[in-house]
Amino acid sequence: MNFELTPEQKAIQAAARELAQVELEPAAARLDREFDRRTFVGNLGKLAAQGFMGMNVRRRYGGAEAGTIALSLALTELGRGCASSAASVSVTNMVAEVIQAVGSEEQKSSYLPRICSGEYPAASFALTEAGAGSDPAGMVTQAVADGDGWVLDGEKRFITNAPYAGVFVVWAVTDRAAPRGKGISCFLVDAGTPGLVLGRLEDKMGQRASATAEVRFERCRVPRAALLGRQHDGFRVAVTELAGGRVGVGSLALGIGLAAMDFATRYASERVQFGERITSFEGVQWMIADAYTELEAARLLLLSAAFRKDRDQPYAKEAAMAKLYASEAAERACHSAVQLMGGYGYLREFPVERYARDVRITSIYEGTNQIQRLIVAREILKELVQP
Repeated sequence: MNFELTPEQKAIQAAARELAQVELEPAAARLDREFDRRTFVGNLGKLAAQGFMGMNVRRRYGGAEAGTIALSLALTELGRGCASSAASVSVTNMVAEVIQAVGSEEQKSSYLPRICSGEYPAASFALTEAGAGSDPAGMVTQAVADGDGWVLDGEKRFITNAPYAGVFVVWAVTDRAAPRGKGISCFLVDAGTPGLVLGRLEDKMGQRASATAEVRFERCRVPRAALLGRQHDGFRVAVTELAGGRVGVGSLALGIGLAAMDFATRYASERVQFGERITSFEGVQWMIADAYTELEAARLLLLSAAFRKDRDQPYAKEAAMAKLYASEAAERACHSAVQLMGGYGYLREFPVERYARDVRITSIYEGTNQIQRLIVAREILKELVQP
């Protein structure tokens, strides 16, 4: 692997960094305290205007066609400025990639330009249910063929972007008699479709600016053409796309960890105790060295997974490793950042308190880190232990 970024990747990274510093970071603390849909959605529009909502989408559909490495770099920079915005961008890119990967030409031509341009402020990935989180094959939402369409019934939980999504990719059981995971299909459901009901917004610990809500389907009728990909092939599609989403989650976690350590290190370089700046103390230096070393290792794991994805090589194990390590390294970095600042790190007046809350979910969503360990172990056993 060539570790030198291309000129295009450097330009995308720089653009994301500038947008995060100028537009996202100044509003992040306020948006953490109060849900201001207008400001948040306005920032999503600015992100779309610079091409961040369809980074792996082909240019003929309005995308940037920049690749997964560029997306990882961008999400890290956006995560530095506002984790909530980066999460919304990551999910929207996942939806766009699903549509591009398995959608019909009509579906791609209809939905992708609206996602990439910002006509749709965001898009939602509606997979999780109350009883089907780590085990999506256990979902109970169903879609029944009815005349010239499908009728969806069920409830999804923890759906990012739900209040301002233009389209939802929804997974539902289409053959209840099939073995687990074999009778699931996915559908495109437009916002505003009768029977698509938004439930309560979740009151979250972190990433509070990014709306997460229940989504119910109450006799929700969609046309036959809403089926995305092949009937009964939805579980495979979900598993494939979640691997790419893990690169996104790990990348934004890296950004949060870097932001926390950058702030705390600058603070420590000015903080005087016992007549000296505390960065002169060996214990503090070791905390800084350990955190940045782990974050750099996380970056390399993420770029390795992204590199393999861009080359159509198997990358499920690498994505799981990267998400697992990056999210936990970022959590440790945020913990160290709070510790470096002492009591001030615990105050909402300073951003490291928010970073510590924002980073916590990264070891849970897109598959808990316990599930990532299972994936990694399964892949290693496949490689080393022949049946």
